[in-house]
Amino acid sequence: MLMQQKISPFHIAVLTYMAQAGIVLFTLPRSVADYFGTNGWLVLIPCFLLSSLNIWLITLVFRLGQGRSVFAILEQSVSKVLLYPFYLLLAGAWLIFGCMIGKKYVLVFQMLSFPSTNPMVFKLAIDVLAFLLLIKGIHSISKAATLFFWMSAWMILLLVWFIPSFRWERFTPFILQGGHDQVKGAIEVYSAFLGYELSIFLFPYVKKNNRSMLAIYAGNLFLTLNYLGLTLVCFGFYSLDQLKKLLYPVLDLLAYIQFPFIERLENLLYGLFLFLILITMVMYWWAAQITVQRIMPRLNVKILLFLLLSIAYCISFIPKTLDQVDVWITNLGYAVTVIAFGLPMLLITVLLIQRKGVTSHG
Repeated sequence: MLMQQKISPFHIAVLTYMAQAGIVLFTLPRSVADYFGTNGWLVLIPCFLLSSLNIWLITLVFRLGQGRSVFAILEQSVSKVLLYPFYLLLAGAWLIFGCMIGKKYVLVFQMLSFPSTNPMVFKLAIDVLAFLLLIKGIHSISKAATLFFWMSAWMILLLVWFIPSFRWERFTPFILQGGHDQVKGAIEVYSAFLGYELSIFLFPYVKKNNRSMLAIYAGNLFLTLNYLGLTLVCFGFYSLDQLKKLLYPVLDLLAYIQFPFIERLENLLYGLFLFLILITMVMYWWAAQITVQRIMPRLNVKILLFLLLSIAYCISFIPKTLDQVDVWITNLGYAVTVIAFGLPMLLITVLLIQRKGVTSHG
C-alpha cells in the first residue's frame, strides 16, 4: 500500500500565510490609524500575540487528538443529530465569507480598471479558477499556493521604493491618541489575521510532528512582519490625517510608483494580488467542502463543489456596492473570529472528556 503523501512544513507555512493575506491588506493602515490614532500600527503586535495563542490552542488539539481529524474527534463523543446542524453553520459561514472576499476584490478591480463592465463576469471567472483548484484536492492547492507565493512575494521589496519619502518625524511620542471605537476597530483589525484557523483541518494531511505545527506559527509570523512593514511605511509616508481619509491607502501607495515606460502600474500590481485572494477564497471554500462532505459522504466531490460554489455565486449578487460588501465581511468576520477560538476550545473539552473516560475505564 502506498503511503499517503503528506504536506511538508514549508508548504504548510506558505498555505497559512496565503490563507491569511486577504483583501483587508488594502485598508489595514487606514483602519489602525482611524480606530487607534497615533502609532496605531502598534496594535498589530497584540493581534499577532492573540493569533499565536489561538494557534497554540490548535496545536494542543493536534497533540491531544494525536493528529486525528476534527470530525473524527467530535463524532466519537457527540451525536450526529447535533453535529450536522453545527457543520452546516460552520460551512455556511466559511462559504459566504470566502465569497464576499472575492466579491470585494472584484468590485475594487472593476473600479480601478473596467468601470463599465459587469463585476459578476469577473466574479464568475475567479470562481471557475477556484473550482478548478478545489477539485484537485488540498495537496495540489498547497503546491499552487507555493507557486503563487513566489509570484507575489517579491512585491514586499517594493517597500524599499518609499524609503526616500519616509519621514520619522511623522511618528509622534504619543501612543494611540485620536482614535475611536477601539473595540470595534480591534475586531476589524484582527480579521486581517484570520485564515490560520483553517490549519486545524490539515491534521490528516500533515506529518505527526512538531515541525508541522511550528510551520503554522512561521506563516503567521511572516504575515505579521509584512503587515508591520507595510503599516510603518504608510505611517511614515502619509500624515495621520491623510491616512485616515484615504479609502485604500495601499493602492494610493502603489500609484506613487511610476516608470517612464508604463502607466497605471498600480492596476498591474493589483492584478497580482489576485493570487493571494484566490488562495484565501479557496481555503475557506475547501473547509466548507470537507465539512458538508461529512454530512453527504457519498456525493461526488465535483458535484458537491459545483453546488456550493453555485450557491455562493448566487449569494454574491445580493450586495451591490463596496459599502454593502464591507458590512457583510465585517459581520461574517465576527462569526469567523468566534469560530476560530470556539472550535479549538470545544475540541479540547471533548478530548479531555474522552481521555478522562479512557482513564476511568482503564
